[in-house]
Amino acid sequence: MQRAAGLYGSIIVSLPDGQSEPFTYDYDRNIILNDWYHKSTYEQAVGLSSIPFQWVGEPQSLLIHGRGRFNCSSLTTPTLENGVCNTTSPDCSPFRLIVVPGKTYRLRISSLTSLSALSFQIEGHNMTVVEADGHYVQPFIVSNLFIYSGETYSVLVKADQDPTRNYWITSNIVSRQPTTPPGLGIFNYYPNHPRRSPPTIPPPAPIWNYTQPRLVQSQAIKAHQDYIHTPPSRSERVIVFLNTQNRINGNVRWSVNNVSFTLPHTPYLIALKENLTHVFDQNPPPNGYDFMNYDIFKVQENKNATSSNGIYRLNFNSTVDIILQNANTMNPNNSETHPWHLHGHDFWVLGYGAGKFDMFNDPKKYNLVNPIMKNTVPVHPYGWTALRFKADNPGAWAFHCHIESHFYMGMGMVFAEGIEKVGKLPSTIMGCGETQGLYRP
Repeated sequence: MQRAAGLYGSIIVSLPDGQSEPFTYDYDRNIILNDWYHKSTYEQAVGLSSIPFQWVGEPQSLLIHGRGRFNCSSLTTPTLENGVCNTTSPDCSPFRLIVVPGKTYRLRISSLTSLSALSFQIEGHNMTVVEADGHYVQPFIVSNLFIYSGETYSVLVKADQDPTRNYWITSNIVSRQPTTPPGLGIFNYYPNHPRRSPPTIPPPAPIWNYTQPRLVQSQAIKAHQDYIHTPPSRSERVIVFLNTQNRINGNVRWSVNNVSFTLPHTPYLIALKENLTHVFDQNPPPNGYDFMNYDIFKVQENKNATSSNGIYRLNFNSTVDIILQNANTMNPNNSETHPWHLHGHDFWVLGYGAGKFDMFNDPKKYNLVNPIMKNTVPVHPYGWTALRFKADNPGAWAFHCHIESHFYMGMGMVFAEGIEKVGKLPSTIMGCGETQGLYRP
C-alpha cells in the first residue's frame, strides 16, 4: 500500500525525433489526481486484517497535483504541532494552472487514488480526449472526465472563455457515496492574479451513483483511426473472473472466483525460474464460476471461499480473453467500481456491458474493428468488461484491482508466461523468502 503513502509520480515518454502526434497544442501540462488519508498505511493495513474488520473509510481530502483542503475544525484530536492544520498557510493554497487566453493546452491527467473513482471538470470549458494509457484515441468531447485509479488520459483544453476572470477546476468522488469535500483548483487566465478566486461557486458534482454516463464514456473510447492495432480475431483461452466479497476465517476479503489472493514470501519470478515448486500453491485458481446459477444482484454466502497464492500459467504467445464480472458485495444492493490493472502488457478493450455477461451472445458484440488498447480498465457496478491480450512478455505479471485496500484484501492474481525465456536473474534481487540462499557470484 505504498502508493497511499506517497510513492508515485509521472514519467512522460517523448516521441522519437521525426514523429508527430495526431493533434496539436501550444503547451503541455501534467496533473496528478489523488485522495489523501490522515491514517498511515500501516494503520489502514492493520484495520483491514483485523477481526472485527476495520474499513479504511473515505479519504479526508482530494488532491489536485498534490494540493487539497481540509476543515481543521473537524479534527477529532487536535494536532500537537502548531501550524500542521492551518488553512491560512500559503502552502495550503489550491493548485493553479496559469493559461494564456486563446492558447490550447494538453493536460496529461493521471489518477493515482488509493480508493476513489473521480470526475474531473474545468468550469465552463470542454475537454477533448485524445489519448488513454499511452494510446491515441479517436477524439471525443467531454465536459466531465471520469477517471479511475491507475488510468491516464490526455485532453486538449482551449482557453477560450472570458479572460477577465478565473475558473474552477474540480475533482469529485463518484461510485461511492462521498463524504469527502471536492478537490479544488484554479484555471487561472493570465494576467489575472493567481490568488484571485472565481466569482462563481464550483460546478456541481455528477450524481455519485448514476452509472450510465460513466459506462457511456467507457464505451466511447476507441482507437484513433490512424493508430489502430487490430486484435487477433479469436482467442485460445477464455478466463472469467467473478469479483466477490467474502468472509474467510473471520476476515473480510475480496475474491476472484471465490479465491482470495495472497502473496508468498518468495517472489514468483525467482520461484518459477529456479523451480521452487514448494514455495507457492501449484494448483491453478479457477477459470470461471457457475454463471448459469450465480445471481450477481444478491448477497451470496459463498461458503466455498478460500485463499490461495496459486497462479495462472499461460502458453507463451497465446491470445487470452479476460471477462471481468462484477457482483453484489456483502452489503445488500451494493456493487462497487473496480479498476483492473495488468502489469507487463497492454490489452484490447473489446466491450463493456450491464448485468451478467452472456458467454453465448455478448462475444458477438465485441469491437474487433477499432478497440482501444489500455493497461487499466474499470468494471462498472453490476457490469462486465471484456479484454484480450497476447501473452508475449516472458515473466510473472500481476493483474489486480488498482484500489489499494482491495488488492491488499485479495483482489488480484498472477499470470506466468514464457518463464524459460527469462534470462539469468541478477543477484541483487535475491533476499526475500527462500531466495537468500540462491546468490551465485
